[in-house]
Amino acid sequence: MTTVAESAVKRLLTSETTASLRTRYEGSNICTWIGFKHINYLVEEAILCHFAEADLPARALYAEAGLGVDIVDLDTRILHALYMDETVQARVVPAAGDDDSCISFTVALHAERDGADTKVVAANAKVVLRSDSYVEAAGEPPAGLARFVTDRLSTPGAVAPEPPELTGADLTAVTTSLSAGRGTTGPDPVLDLLTAGKNAFGWKWRIPYPYCHFSERLQMSSYLRQMEEVVDLFLADRGISVKTLLDERRWIPACPHSRIQILDEALMEEDLYTVYTVENVFKDFTYTSRMDCYVVRDGRLVPTATGKVTHGYALIENRRDWNLITFDERVSKALRGES
Repeated sequence: MTTVAESAVKRLLTSETTASLRTRYEGSNICTWIGFKHINYLVEEAILCHFAEADLPARALYAEAGLGVDIVDLDTRILHALYMDETVQARVVPAAGDDDSCISFTVALHAERDGADTKVVAANAKVVLRSDSYVEAAGEPPAGLARFVTDRLSTPGAVAPEPPELTGADLTAVTTSLSAGRGTTGPDPVLDLLTAGKNAFGWKWRIPYPYCHFSERLQMSSYLRQMEEVVDLFLADRGISVKTLLDERRWIPACPHSRIQILDEALMEEDLYTVYTVENVFKDFTYTSRMDCYVVRDGRLVPTATGKVTHGYALIENRRDWNLITFDERVSKALRGES
């Protein structure tokens, strides 16, 4: 694939596509509702189907041109719940200006609600083509795609958090524990610096190979998994774990909005430092949080991703129905970091 047909590039950049997708059984963790992570997986799958419809499937782009299809920005709003065994119609609309270095997509998932076609998910994404340098040199990219090719992942225009300096920090534990374990939420000099003075929770975690693709780097779907897990750990740390509130009240976290932007690459078996900060609790009904991810390289913190997520709580009425509820004092104080 040293060259690609002009018609294929035109279809990729200008043609709307529709794919019929089915929710994944794995994503149904509470009753039959599908969680935000697997809803985002459907968005990702819709974009990959769009590439395939343009005769530029991800497999061929990598195997023949050394180009990895990478989502670097994913912003998704869940308008209505999705369920186990549900089929959705995914409508994908691409856009790329003459000076753009990434391909933008709007993705809408539609399903039947009360007999009517209804938009249930609205998402925006940005995609770049990462030139492979791990297995073998990729060579010159196909001319029609060259402006979207990068040798390092990042989101154009994204604002990275300003990390603290590690000067003076005791990094002995950091440098000796790389790849040694699956992670900690306990005492750690880097986590201490990143969470100091904030309503925040920190997690150090070794990046395993199942979270990576193209032989070396953490992918967008894995940052979604990271966001889901750090919320789970944060809630447990605050004494309101998911199971605790399920057992006591039949309350479950509900996520209407998430966004993640990749800022730099995080590599297999590096230690990833994830900081989850509660930024706002709105009328004891929803709360917004920020997720920032870092690795330590050459004695400094390098931001690799940043994200936002909104949560509320839903009361499970029965196996079919739930309703959003207002936080009580215990939950509200836990979210605000108050004793």
